Amino acid sequence: MTNLHRSLVLGCSALALASCGADEIVSPGTGGDIIINPPATPAPTPAPTPAPTSGTVTAAAGCPTISDPVGLTDSGTISGPTGEYRVCTLPAVFAASSTLPYIEGLLYRINGRVDVGTDGGPVATGADTEVELTIEPGAILFSSSAGWLNVNRGNTIQANGTAERPIIFTSRDNVQGLNAANASGQWGGVVLSGRAPVTDCIAPGATPGTTACERQVEGAAQPALFGGATTNDSSGSLTFVQIRYSGFVLSGDNELQSLTTGGVGSGTTLNNIMSYNSSDDGVEFFGGVMNVSNLIVVGAEDDSLDTDTGVKANMQNVIAIQRPGFGDTIIEADSSNGLEEDTPRQNVKISNATFIANSGVGDQAIRIRGFADYTIVNSVLIDQSGNTPCLRVDNPETLNRAANAGIDEAGPVVFNSFVLDCATDFRSGSGGVTAADVQTRFNAGSNNNAGFTNTLSMTFINGANENGVAVFDPTSLGAFFTLPTNIGAVYPGNDTWFQGWTCNSATVTFDSAVSDCTSLPIY
Repeated sequence: MTNLHRSLVLGCSALALASCGADEIVSPGTGGDIIINPPATPAPTPAPTPAPTSGTVTAAAGCPTISDPVGLTDSGTISGPTGEYRVCTLPAVFAASSTLPYIEGLLYRINGRVDVGTDGGPVATGADTEVELTIEPGAILFSSSAGWLNVNRGNTIQANGTAERPIIFTSRDNVQGLNAANASGQWGGVVLSGRAPVTDCIAPGATPGTTACERQVEGAAQPALFGGATTNDSSGSLTFVQIRYSGFVLSGDNELQSLTTGGVGSGTTLNNIMSYNSSDDGVEFFGGVMNVSNLIVVGAEDDSLDTDTGVKANMQNVIAIQRPGFGDTIIEADSSNGLEEDTPRQNVKISNATFIANSGVGDQAIRIRGFADYTIVNSVLIDQSGNTPCLRVDNPETLNRAANAGIDEAGPVVFNSFVLDCATDFRSGSGGVTAADVQTRFNAGSNNNAGFTNTLSMTFINGANENGVAVFDPTSLGAFFTLPTNIGAVYPGNDTWFQGWTCNSATVTFDSAVSDCTSLPIY
């Protein structure tokens, strides 16, 4: 039988983006070609002997039936080093709650923008579509440049993998085995749009943090809005998830991250998430109220963790590692844009992080600005590049302003049990803040050490020096946090949480038992 091939060219037009002051969430831009074998047609007689496929996976016979009325489209097969897979293309909009099961030899394709439900607005009403997309452990979803997944307000996702079988969002090139160590930016990413408060409103005169204050995912053919006033809103759950090779550029600095949250509420579960080789940020949180544990960001080409527009986030057990010569900052907190006094004011608290800077820019590893409130405790920051200062704080208000509940001000930036191993530990910031000012604030915390010599092994695992630092009790920061026995993300008694569900790369090896990020796992 002669194989029939077709080429689908995916794309979206670059739209002019109106600045709202803060960084925007944007859609991916023009697409690339994707070549997929369509379903087989009747074979001539006699049929030639088919060429053997590489790898060990054999394509599933067909696509499963799901509850959505449009259903899945059988788009033929796609082949790569790990074998041949049935391709089942998702509907453009999930209009009914549906489950994507794990089936051996089957991949799900995100073709352009895929919405979970339709946007229900900033307030829950009886008109909410309440669609829930469930993705089973081990399922793999892929896309090319035009693809991204958006969970709209009033709808949820349940993407809960396991340590043995994570859920993977990745690119077509990854499936086909075309990626080298520095591949990135091959599709859009995952966006969660919720009803929790945001600032930097798109509507003139809207009061920040209210139902009148919304923001939008720019560049979409149809608006994708987020924001509201429901702090405990739920967008569902992401656990044991990898998001690889995302961040396709729309234009200039406009692109999606691996994971973008907009106004996501505290009812959302975000645990055991790995971002790998995003061409923009690893994760970016726009407003909302959230708790995040066991977060890994590897190889982001802009910021590893970007927080903005009034987000209130707690994070514990965080590993962020830059690829040598790539990336800007490990942390970029908020924007200096004339809207610094908007409330809710950003307040991010991090305990037990290990940050490995290797910046291609070299300005600073951590930059805190925009009058944001920020706390880092029980953490390690080292610079492997040899030329990137550890810590920068912009504006005296960010660095030193006293707590004031009336303006939602939590007080000065806070560092406790935080150690720095950089050739230059502090640098000056904008607004007249000097390196000495930042050092003074750093020294005001307990058990901090700017002259630290790291003894990390395998890039991120504590050694004797890290385990010798006195611990700050983070439970004083909020009920989310647990009391660790050591600083850093990985230490005795807390040294297996990253195993099984991650992938390895030239940047860092997490677990000899898992596949390389350039390959798909085979179960």
